[in-house]
Amino acid sequence: MDDRADSPDREHRPSPIDVHVGARVRLRRTLLGMSQEKLAEALGVTFQQVQKYERGVNRIGASRLFDLARVLDVPISFFFDDMSEGAESNPSLGRRSYGFADSQDAFEDDTMHRRETLELVRAYYRISDPAVRKRIFDLIKSLGPSEG
Repeated sequence: MDDRADSPDREHRPSPIDVHVGARVRLRRTLLGMSQEKLAEALGVTFQQVQKYERGVNRIGASRLFDLARVLDVPISFFFDDMSEGAESNPSLGRRSYGFADSQDAFEDDTMHRRETLELVRAYYRISDPAVRKRIFDLIKSLGPSEG
């Protein structure tokens, strides 16, 4: 008897790598101010398919990843940036699990995907004067707790 028959859920859990790549798609799409519908149209898929990609439920194949990189104007490596070492070096990718690590990485990853963070970054880059942008950057840094 097949082990998978005993636990059908096992086949439906997204891979941590698929979740990470999907989150990076969502991050870049949101930073560009692009809707799921617009991205779907550019890729020739439904917006529901884009939702599944972003959640990591559906895997993104090589040709689709190439198309995403072109549409979102990033190198393919962008989708793998900031991946935790646990996901990169996981020799047993057949065994699926949720999340990457129980470390601070999870907090940082969540912070980068909050709508507030994405809107702040988009607003920052809409400032056309580099000198003004630099002053705002310095102001924001000065308001937070000092590092070290």
